[in-house]
Amino acid sequence: MSEATTTAPAAAPPIFVARGLTKIYRMGEVDVHALRGVDLDVAAGEFIVLLGPSGSGKSTLLNILGGLDVPTAGEVRFLDHTLTGATEAELTRYRREHVGFVFQFYNLIPSLTTRENVALVTDISEHPMAPEEALEWVGLGERLDHFPSQLSGGEQQRVAIARAIAKRPQVLLCDEPTGALDYETGKLVLDVIARINAELGTTAIVITHNAAIAGMADRVWRFANGRMAGIERNPRKLSASELSW
Repeated sequence: MSEATTTAPAAAPPIFVARGLTKIYRMGEVDVHALRGVDLDVAAGEFIVLLGPSGSGKSTLLNILGGLDVPTAGEVRFLDHTLTGATEAELTRYRREHVGFVFQFYNLIPSLTTRENVALVTDISEHPMAPEEALEWVGLGERLDHFPSQLSGGEQQRVAIARAIAKRPQVLLCDEPTGALDYETGKLVLDVIARINAELGTTAIVITHNAAIAGMADRVWRFANGRMAGIERNPRKLSASELSW
């Protein structure tokens, strides 16, 4: 059932508040409007899925929420921090302390073991998990000394998730985390993300082209042409094992 507004549930305080987010890229002589005045609230601990075609603005929004990009206009706040207008040093600190990223491609360093890949993050975090604990969370506690070339695609993605959560971020931002994976492996990765959201209380926002994944979310945002085209709340969240596509 669609909601009339983008307001987060009253039961939890918003972790993100954005108003009028607009992003315009200059491509030669042409202005490309990636976001067109987006308003949204995200409650702490929510699981949100973003659906929409390529070019609809999903990744641009995720990059702005994650401090990787800045809007052309509008405002975005993370708790009591205003990200709009923050310096590059402030955004770097924000990303380092509060946000974990998971992308379609795993970005692991081939010459490092799984433990060493995760330790790259824990070495610069204030209160990190041990790399061994983070890898245990994603079911790879027995693969600490394996190199990426010795792991399947799904295992490499789970290492990337372990690396993202090892600094205990408040927010996990995932851009097509199952895009390069087969059906069964993709469901394993989604199950890991759902457990992190449920058991650690980490706010999770997941971009996907796969509409079936929307069943796992508290709320589903549908994007089109740089705008929020619709919002739905799931009466019951599905587990990854209940999904089919």
